[in-house]
Amino acid sequence: MNDNELLRESFEQAANIYQQARPEYPEELFEDLIHVAKLKPGARLLEVGCATGKATLPLARRGYAITCVELGTELAAVARRNLAGLNVDIINGNFEEWQPGAGTSYDLVFAATAWKWIDPEVRYMKAWQALRPGGHLAFWSANHVFPDDGDPFFRDIQHVYYELGEGKEVERNDWPRPGELQVEKDEIEESGLFEVVHIRHFDWELIYTDEAYLQLLDTFSGHILMDEWKREKLYNEIRVRLHARPEKSVRRHWGAVLHVARRIG
Repeated sequence: MNDNELLRESFEQAANIYQQARPEYPEELFEDLIHVAKLKPGARLLEVGCATGKATLPLARRGYAITCVELGTELAAVARRNLAGLNVDIINGNFEEWQPGAGTSYDLVFAATAWKWIDPEVRYMKAWQALRPGGHLAFWSANHVFPDDGDPFFRDIQHVYYELGEGKEVERNDWPRPGELQVEKDEIEESGLFEVVHIRHFDWELIYTDEAYLQLLDTFSGHILMDEWKREKLYNEIRVRLHARPEKSVRRHWGAVLHVARRIG
């Protein structure tokens, strides 16, 4: 198993806390997606990597028929519980190998914080094949962004990560401000299968207690796979620092870039 596969499969270990710990996506993002992709009531959607249903639930509640292909067995089981009673079909499998039923096509293929885990050699072709002519592909991720007036905690805690050999690489753009997250327009259009019709940045802020923040970290692949002694040292240091604050909490800014592209042909 290569490193990417190991990271991708690590989320199984967070299945029982993922839905609670991970942030909700902004309602405005879903409204924007629906408008741009021209989704009509009852539209058929295909989700790539639904995890526990963070993005599935808001769209299913709007009345769309959704098929989800989720690699993780435990994640798929939790998603079925979270989405019970809605028009959602959860398939436990690998999107790269999955095939839609004969004669089945979709109005939208989408992925929320999952697209990067799909093999770049096949993901655009698989999405193209699943879509009806004129259908849309959409994806976005929830990433950490760092406004100039953001919480200094994240830079201050970096020396602990460095001591553990887990620090951010300074030469990379690991500290993006809101609006500075990487845009994948060129990659989409280089596939020759899609025309980008919409890109929009979203950002929002959440406040976490120490335990809520540590639970969030337990859903990130890098922390899941961290040596236990490293994780224990890091988490203890986080608790000490946050308990020393008057508010005993941390402010985390999230960012997402909604990409929407129309199928060519």
